Amino acid sequence: MTIKDIHKNPFFYYVLVPVVIALWPLLIWSLYLPGAQQKWEKEKTQYAKAQQAIEEILIIDPDRLDYAKSKAGSAGFDYASAIDAIASKSRIKPTSYTLSSGIIMTSGGQKSQSARLSLKDVDIKKFATFLSTIQLRWANLQCTQIKLTKKKGLKDTWNADLDFKYYY
Repeated sequence: MTIKDIHKNPFFYYVLVPVVIALWPLLIWSLYLPGAQQKWEKEKTQYAKAQQAIEEILIIDPDRLDYAKSKAGSAGFDYASAIDAIASKSRIKPTSYTLSSGIIMTSGGQKSQSARLSLKDVDIKKFATFLSTIQLRWANLQCTQIKLTKKKGLKDTWNADLDFKYYY
């Protein structure tokens, strides 16, 4: 008997096929089920970590949900409103900064807009809070250059010049 003739043999239908059908659930139970259980446990721990991170973000920045729902967030990015919002959140006075933004440029099919921000007389904590918050809030905003200048004679007072670029 050859491999070509195996389907003609009744042994194949009466013994071999039922044995394979009987072994299939055993294979599932012994190999695939433990793997699925391990995958499930891994996914469950990742979900718990993600849930904890989401709750921390909402505690630190509860306005993020309102921002996502607002029309201003969906209408587009505006340097003036972005800087104003984050500066006030970081307790930087409006008189302590100046902003100048350029026009929207297109290069290689990618639209971008540059801006220069000068912060006057800020402490390092306010500056760091401002910079980290603005870059977390707008993922397409990049700080391309930072220049910090310490004010002479003052313990924690700095001037900061920042160059930003936003990609649309």
